[in-house]
Amino acid sequence: MKMHSSQVEEVCFGFSSYVNVENIPNLTDANEENAIGKTFEEVKAVLKTKKERDAKLLLRENAWHITDKVRSKLWPLLCQKLGTEDVNETFYGETVTMIFGTKDLPNRPMILPQFVEQSHCHNYYLTREGHKITERVISVIGYSHPDVTFSPVAFPLAALFMHFMTEEECYASMTNILKCKKPLVFITQTKLHYEVTWQTCLVLAKKFIKNAVISLQKQFGGNQSEVELLFSDCLWWIFNGIPFQHLVKVVDCFLMEGMKVLYRVSLALVQLFSKMGSSPGTEWEEQFNHGNYSGAMFTFCRNLPVTPGKLLKQAFGIRNFSSATMLKMQVRTELLVKSKASAAVTSGPNQLKRARSSENLPTTQSQVEVRMASHTLTIKELLTVWSWLPIRITMYQPVLLYTTEEHGCSLKTFFVRVEMHEPTILIIKTCSGDIFGAYCSARWEERNLKDDKGLRQTYFGTGETFVFTLSPERRKYQWVGLDPEPNDSDLNGKGEIKHSSELFMAADNHMITIGGGGGSAIWMDENVRFGKTEYCDTFNNPPLCPKGDFEIQLFDVDSREK
Repeated sequence: MKMHSSQVEEVCFGFSSYVNVENIPNLTDANEENAIGKTFEEVKAVLKTKKERDAKLLLRENAWHITDKVRSKLWPLLCQKLGTEDVNETFYGETVTMIFGTKDLPNRPMILPQFVEQSHCHNYYLTREGHKITERVISVIGYSHPDVTFSPVAFPLAALFMHFMTEEECYASMTNILKCKKPLVFITQTKLHYEVTWQTCLVLAKKFIKNAVISLQKQFGGNQSEVELLFSDCLWWIFNGIPFQHLVKVVDCFLMEGMKVLYRVSLALVQLFSKMGSSPGTEWEEQFNHGNYSGAMFTFCRNLPVTPGKLLKQAFGIRNFSSATMLKMQVRTELLVKSKASAAVTSGPNQLKRARSSENLPTTQSQVEVRMASHTLTIKELLTVWSWLPIRITMYQPVLLYTTEEHGCSLKTFFVRVEMHEPTILIIKTCSGDIFGAYCSARWEERNLKDDKGLRQTYFGTGETFVFTLSPERRKYQWVGLDPEPNDSDLNGKGEIKHSSELFMAADNHMITIGGGGGSAIWMDENVRFGKTEYCDTFNNPPLCPKGDFEIQLFDVDSREK
């Protein structure tokens, strides 16, 4: 719908000067019913109270018009809360000059970083100048964030920011989003995490909207691969599918709550599509009937038959969808994807090899490095632990972080020296000569993280964690959730791994625990002197030393440094 110049002047005040307002359809539509109409200052006051629940509800239920100027201040503020990057025009300008030699925009297209996917450089309603500035922001991000290797959502998100922000605000906001990785990254930054994201969305759909998935699979002729193919585009249903007005309101919530919002909205779209996908007389009917289900889904999203408010209501109406559940499912999916990737890498023609000699052992230099990482073990015992580590970890040099022999027996010292490192390998030698330990996948600092309600999370870590014994016997006990055929005792009534089998790591100022449910695989006191080991549901292990209770003779902790 084209607008008269008077209409443009009336509604464009909420956008930056880089937006081609005349091209935005339905821009003069009235607000949805029950508009909250909060001002930026009112929203800011709620955010300052640190009552996250109130802030989330406010953003979910808002009915600001697409042109409301609140976003030009709100979005930079929400992004700033995710990290530490402030808007620094001088720094950004100097960086632009250093990279390009000038602050002037070039006439030709820029060479974008490798993490960008050219087919998804969506600029929405930006002018030509706005698009070039987005390219420049992304190029600077590529220069300042070399660790980002695959982030196809980065460009469309930056382009969306440019509708409401200055160039410097856009850069600072993108930097804060890329830095924020707890409890999950806001946008994928590697090919692995991109793969994990859509597969997690499929797993969540099978759990929370099971009937919709079953209905679609029946409509697809029972073809599971078609369902997987459909979900592989779940991020693009949002960033290149739903109407602009819907996308902006989804991002209002996304900047507050992160990836959970994208998962919820994706599931809501699947629910709606399962009901209306093959509806006669619709624009997507022919695609659906000819088996082009992905094409039909995009056409459906572009012609979404519900308002932005109703889409969010559908998304947040999915019950029992907690951040903790989402995190556990994503972690488990990541482990499965990594497992498949490792199998492919180690068996394929370009297989990744550990630094091994002809005797199938680490090279001489590697053995020296491994030996330096423990005061407790013989080289034979260290090589046994080496063989149990994830293959990617064996590529890095081992570093001794803490040993009671040098640093004393104190849990406080343990945390000071160890808590910022990931992963860690704990090795205990008891006064009775027993040797056992654990591979801990998460940082010990996560003991201080809080959930959505402001409560400390008792347990943390992922299913990559495992425990082991070296003396009197050598054996590894991995997470029961990795068993392709888990025992009935490991499952709940719904056929899922029960909660007590997902307790990996816990700690406070008085103890550390590894494993839980029925007991602790390893428990140690605050003086790092005494401990106990028991059967636990997490690893389905027996006590790791015969007596169960033990006195520590030596305790080493090492990590792998990139």
